[in-house]
This record gives sequence, C-alpha cells and structure tokens, in this order.
Amino acid sequence: MAVVALRNRLTDTDIRRLVKGGDDDERANAARKICRLIDAAPLQGEENQAASGILQLIIQDSAELVRRSLAVTLRQSKNLPHDIALRLAADVEEVATPILLSSPVLDEDDLTRLVETSQGGKLCAIAAREHVPSIVVEAIIDKGDEKAVGIAASNDGADFSQNAYEKAFTQFCENQGVMEAFVARSTLPLSVTEKLIAHISDEAMQRLVEKHALPPQLAVELSENARERATVDLVDQAGLAHDPQHFVQQLRMNGRLTPSLVLRSMLRGHVAFVEHAFAELAGVTHARAWLLVHDAGPLGLRAVYDRTGMPPRLYPAFRAAIDIFHSMEMPHDKQGREHFQAVLAERAITRFQGIPEEDLDYVLDRLHGEPAEYSEAS
Repeated sequence: MAVVALRNRLTDTDIRRLVKGGDDDERANAARKICRLIDAAPLQGEENQAASGILQLIIQDSAELVRRSLAVTLRQSKNLPHDIALRLAADVEEVATPILLSSPVLDEDDLTRLVETSQGGKLCAIAAREHVPSIVVEAIIDKGDEKAVGIAASNDGADFSQNAYEKAFTQFCENQGVMEAFVARSTLPLSVTEKLIAHISDEAMQRLVEKHALPPQLAVELSENARERATVDLVDQAGLAHDPQHFVQQLRMNGRLTPSLVLRSMLRGHVAFVEHAFAELAGVTHARAWLLVHDAGPLGLRAVYDRTGMPPRLYPAFRAAIDIFHSMEMPHDKQGREHFQAVLAERAITRFQGIPEEDLDYVLDRLHGEPAEYSEAS
C-alpha cells in the first residue's frame, strides 16, 4: 500500500487520528502535522503517491477545520498536487483563500478561470497575490468588484498593462476609493498620474506628489486643468437647468470660478454660464450682465468685463467668441452641439491670432492645450 512508504516518518497514531479522530480538532491537528512533513520532504516515487493519497483523505473530510489545516499548511508548498490545489480553491472561502492568495502551483490560466467563478473574499485573495499576471488583472477588472480592483490597484505585484489601466479608468473613474488605491503603487505611468489627479482628494494628491516625485507645480496645474474640465463637463450635463446663479456662487466660494474656466465655458458655447459668471464677478445683476454681454456695440462687453477683474489679455478671446456665437445657430441635437462647440472654439482662436504673440500665448496657456483638441474635433 502506497501509504506504507511514509510509515517510517509518520506514527500509527498520526494516521489513526487522521482517519478515525474523535473530533474535528484532533483530525485537524493530525492533518497539520502530516502536511508539514509533506511540505518539508523531497518526495519522489512511491512517497509522492503516498502523500497524494493522504491529502485525498484530508480534502474529503467533512469538517471545514480539517480542510483549512491542509490549505493553510501547504499554501506556499510546491509539493501540493495541482488537482488538490484546484479542489481547495473551489472550496468554501475560509478554505480557498490561503491557496488563492499564495499557492505557487496555480498558473495564470488557473487564476483566470478561478476569477470567473469567484467573488468576494476569493476574488480579493487573487488580487492580493505576490504576482498577478496582466491577463488575470484584466479579468478581475472585468468582474467589476470594486474591492478586488482596489486591492489589485494598490498591489505592486499586480501587472497593470496599458489596457488594464484604461479598463480600470473606464469602469471606476467615479470610484474615489479605487482611484486612490493606485497612489500606493511604487511606479505609475505619467499618463495615469495625470488622469488620477482629476479623481482623487487633495490629501491623496499630496501623497501622489510625494510618492511619485511629481513636481508640485505640475501637480497643481494638472489638478486645476482636470477639475476645471470636470466642471465644464458638469455644465454640459446639467445644462444649468436648475439654479445657475447658485451654481456660479458655489464655484466662486470654492475658488473654482477662474478666468480659464469661464473662457473654456465660453468656447464651449455655454453663454448662460458666462453671463452668470460675469454677473457674479462684476457684482451686477444677471439682467444687467446679459444686456452688456450681448450689447451689439463695442462698449457693453468691455464695461462688464473690466468689472470682473479678469486678466485684460483674455478680453479679445471673449470678444471674438461672443461675436462668433452670435453669428451661428446652436443646434439642438448632441452631435450638432459638439460640432458647434468645435467650430466656435476654432474660429474664435483664429480670430484673435491677430493680437500680439505674447498675448496669444497667454490665452492658449490658460486653455491648457484645448484649442488643439477642438481643431482635431472639427
């Protein structure tokens, strides 16, 4: 009998306790002792078969405690047979987790299949492995479990390909917990760092700057740019339908009603937003601001603009954008509005290219490169 091959290393009592132990604790202790021996011994031939036979006895035990003793003791052992590892991985979470987290006998194909059938703690254990191949990372993201994705995001051993980063941002860009988990990584591509800044708290951004040696000024510029774009997106989505005056007031209270935000909004055709922004900054009523902004003469816009306190160098851009806005008709469909915005921005930029070069550079700098995007869009 194959088990006899290990008899010189095991006592009769060990085997008897494993097979006929009176309670779960006794059988679990016997299983632990036997598994330690299997882990330590260079098993070959009949001994290897004997070990496999003993493990088959343990894994068939109805007591979870006994099977967990096997999983915990052999979680990092190369002597654990592959078929036993897969059976443990498919067991209840308490038994499966040690194997999913640490077993070296599970390859990337095993892990990919296991991701498809796992959830909760099992999925998190796979995400926390010392090495998680990129194909497994993508499978975890596709699974959509935010806790598991957050664990993988913070795990330096999880291999995030460019495709994996893109998938994570597509599915979890609005999940601050997942986004901030990426900050814990030792290295990040610059493109990922730029995207992160738009979705993490100021505290997390500070950690990002410190951990990834990003120049603080660049971090501030990226943050302002990303958050202003996010604010304009909010204007796009909400259309200022409810209370535009209150919306603008909140932006100003939070220090986000900046000249570059107002200009970018103007180049997106959000004239109502610009009217309320001018009214707030100039300290006049919206009705007064509306009359001055849309004054057909040359003085009205200039008068209200000067009262806003915004940089004089930006005025030609507003003048050009408003004139062009009046010469075009805003479509009502989404595709038409997007084309309208692209044409408005490009024509406005073309119009004020006649101003001094240093002023033009200043305006384009305030837009953080958006003119190029509009030019491509048109």
